[in-house]
Amino acid sequence: MSQTVEISTKKARTKGRRALWIAVVSIIAWLSIGGFSGAAFSKISTVQENDNSAFLPEKAESTLASKITVKFSDQTENLLPALLLLVGDVNPQTNPEVFARVNQYANSLGEKVLPESGKKLNSYFAPGVPLQAIPSADGKAILINAQLDAKVATENIDKEPVLPLLIDFIREDMQKNFESSKLESHVTGPAGIFADLFGAFGSIDTKLLQTTLIVVAIILIVVYRSPILWILPLFTAGTALGLATMVVYYLAKANVIDLNGQTQGILDVLVLGAATDYALLLISRYREELHHHESRYESMRIALRGVVEPIVASGSTVIAGLMVLLLSDLSSNRGLGPVGSIGIASAMLAALTLLPALLIVFGRWIFWPKVPRFDDVDEKLSGLWAKVGNFVDRKPKRIWITTAVILIIFAGFSTTLKSDGLAQTDAFTTETDSVIGLEKLGEHFPSGEGTPVEIVVDQADVAAATAAIKGVSNVANVQPVTTVDPATRQPTTDVKVVDGKVLLYATLSVPADSVKAKETIPLLRDAAKKVNQNILVGGQTAVGYDVDQSSRRDNRVIIPIVLILIAIILGLLLRSIFAAALLLVTVVLSFAATLGVCALVFEHVFGFAGTDASFPLFAFVFLVALGIDYNIFLMTRVREESLKIGTRAGVIKGLTVTGGVITSAGIVLAATFGVLGVLPLVFLAELGFAVAFGVLLDTIVVRSLLVPALVRVIGPKIWWPSKLQHQEN
Repeated sequence: MSQTVEISTKKARTKGRRALWIAVVSIIAWLSIGGFSGAAFSKISTVQENDNSAFLPEKAESTLASKITVKFSDQTENLLPALLLLVGDVNPQTNPEVFARVNQYANSLGEKVLPESGKKLNSYFAPGVPLQAIPSADGKAILINAQLDAKVATENIDKEPVLPLLIDFIREDMQKNFESSKLESHVTGPAGIFADLFGAFGSIDTKLLQTTLIVVAIILIVVYRSPILWILPLFTAGTALGLATMVVYYLAKANVIDLNGQTQGILDVLVLGAATDYALLLISRYREELHHHESRYESMRIALRGVVEPIVASGSTVIAGLMVLLLSDLSSNRGLGPVGSIGIASAMLAALTLLPALLIVFGRWIFWPKVPRFDDVDEKLSGLWAKVGNFVDRKPKRIWITTAVILIIFAGFSTTLKSDGLAQTDAFTTETDSVIGLEKLGEHFPSGEGTPVEIVVDQADVAAATAAIKGVSNVANVQPVTTVDPATRQPTTDVKVVDGKVLLYATLSVPADSVKAKETIPLLRDAAKKVNQNILVGGQTAVGYDVDQSSRRDNRVIIPIVLILIAIILGLLLRSIFAAALLLVTVVLSFAATLGVCALVFEHVFGFAGTDASFPLFAFVFLVALGIDYNIFLMTRVREESLKIGTRAGVIKGLTVTGGVITSAGIVLAATFGVLGVLPLVFLAELGFAVAFGVLLDTIVVRSLLVPALVRVIGPKIWWPSKLQHQEN
């Protein structure tokens, strides 16, 4: 007998040493990856693309128009207007000295040198487009329309995008030159707005990431009540983000995927949130097994076996939902699919390899001061979640009906959500110089001045097209593009003709990026095509309209496909069509209720003008894909317990033992997405609120009350058509 025990002990020691060596090798491998990935963090912003026009499909009318309009300015890329606005007493009649000074400034601006690059500003301006001081009709403002070469202006200097550097230089230079004349200066237009967007996205690398890490650390310390344990899941999440960032950086650099600032911000919070969630699930199960097994190696083996399936199923569900975005018309959405999927895959890999290795190496003491002992005590069967389980067990019918009715009421408000698009000036949560400048521009010039709608017509149709376009509401004036005298670089009165085409500029009386302006685009296209079907309407406003149309198309196509994929994954995981359908319905109801709350909060609390047209799709993908995670974590454990003690008892046991960890995971994920609100961008603030609120609603109400109550009422039939449906209660 003693010999048998000795042999068993030797085998256990051998397995333990093997497991320890595997753990050490895993840690070394991940540390090596971390060493290589560090450089990608500082360079990731250099491979971003934040121009909406670059995201549109080739078939979009504004894209087709841009291929022709570039020929009128001798450019190989689109122009990016920077509108230099001076407000004050600049009337050429009453204050000719100031007007002359502004004109002189406009003529000399191109000769100034940008310190960071050492290049003259005219190297960034479009050649052949003169800078002129244009006074307003009321004599209280002057506009200088500086057309930037979009390709040059989006280059990088020492890993920093040149556009914000260029705009900041012009802003400071204007203020310095005209402060003594008591003129208020602003730089707005697409170039000014994009520069401010770059500035907002620039804080993703620092402010967003640091805030997210601090928030997650605080939550983990509260959850574990340990001064040490929280470091391991946070280190695991950070390492996973490093791997994901490195892979995304090199793919974006090679133009395999598209990356923009919003996608990068989402990647950061998605990886940190998901990796921490998976870590919480593993640590919770590992701690549970440490009470049942003396060997930490055996405890980890059993814990991994218990969590691999739900973690892989959860991650696969999110990846499947994200990869459906490849069907999007917009390359920015298509880019989020693989970017987010790389992040989730990295989170899963780190949680299932690096974290187990760290826990094995550090041993039981890492849980100090509450070290789990080998005592076969299941501490989760008492406390708050045991009380919740008893409550659900006693009144399941009342609970599911009450929670369902409340969710349906909130879901009813989802129809009031304004998702018809946002003006770029409404994209900021704070007033930037470009936003203030655009407001001032509208006070003294037609609001669309400097960013006209660009209409490509045949030379023979110029008169008819001009008349038709002038008849459209919100159109202030229509002018053809004329030639420029090469000697004086001043425009002439001769209409410019390129390949038999003429370019008309239609200046709108409403801000060029506003919802009203975008609503004018289909009216312009209808009027123009009555003259000639080949007329193309493009420009920045048309790009915004086409982006919104593509977003609405994506909503119609992608959302149903995501639902079908998730239903298939759930059915395979739970071996039940009924359970899969039930979980899917509850999560969709939770999503609709979240949209209803968003509609109320965005309008009446935050005062947002509305949401981007792509907001419902982004919110759906994250809320449904991530929300189903917690039901996966719950129902896989319920199925495991149902095989042992029956479905009705199993659902209460499953709720009791997973309640704490799933709620903690939901709080972590909600907090990480909520941190998106620190960036001064409405879209990310709205998405952060939607996901944070939706995840909390799902974990606290849907997964804790609605789903367990429904399963408790339905009983074994929930497992139809598997054999488990025939099991006794």
